[in-house]
Amino acid sequence: MPYTIKAGDTLWQIAKDHGISLGDLEAANPGINAKTLQVGQVIKLPGDGGHNPPAHHPIGGNGHPVGTHGGSNGGGGYVNYSGPASHFPKPSEWASYDFLWKQNSRLMKFHDSDSEIEFIHKAIEKVSGESGVDVRCILCIIVQESGGNVRIPTTNNGIRNPGIMQSHNGVAFNPADPQGSILQMVRDGTSGTSSGDGLKQLYAKYGNYYEAFRGYNSGSVNKNDLNDPVGATADYVQKAANRLMGHSWPNM
Repeated sequence: MPYTIKAGDTLWQIAKDHGISLGDLEAANPGINAKTLQVGQVIKLPGDGGHNPPAHHPIGGNGHPVGTHGGSNGGGGYVNYSGPASHFPKPSEWASYDFLWKQNSRLMKFHDSDSEIEFIHKAIEKVSGESGVDVRCILCIIVQESGGNVRIPTTNNGIRNPGIMQSHNGVAFNPADPQGSILQMVRDGTSGTSSGDGLKQLYAKYGNYYEAFRGYNSGSVNKNDLNDPVGATADYVQKAANRLMGHSWPNM
């Protein structure tokens, strides 16, 4: 289904308006550059434009969680991805949300109660619907930052980073309000706080999730080498990509 770019359009907004994921939109338009969209440019919307996606998959926009109409079955071992974002797996190659949730919720059982895990599950889908950020990215960054441990200690290396997404001066877990505080922790990491950007703002800034991940971890991005830590964690983006692919490795 064709779509003609209008003034002010962004890939994120187009995907949200048409009920499709950013990953599916990018996959339908190989080589598209989110930063150089031109008025009058014609792009392809996947399928029927996302108006009637399969009911068992999350859909994007209008308060519904953004995920995928498909996704791979996951599995396999660790891959040493490197270089620019174009050298990392395309969103269309990522594992399905169902697979990733089953894989990662097992890890959460080391730290969290069943009810806390379900609160995380619901929070991811709610915040995805609010923000337009892919559920798989929210899930994998939660696991990357904290293993899903709602009681993860707050770190502070000049910036206070609390909660399961180690957000920019957001909220930490409140045992008196587990559901509410888990939801806010996911909101803070995904949609940002008054002190710093979340995944939503960083995707809008960089135009792809991998550079957004590097920006989330480091605050700045070497676009030619996403394993450049820029003062933070060298393999952060590499591990996030492996998580999104559903790969497994020791001590993941």
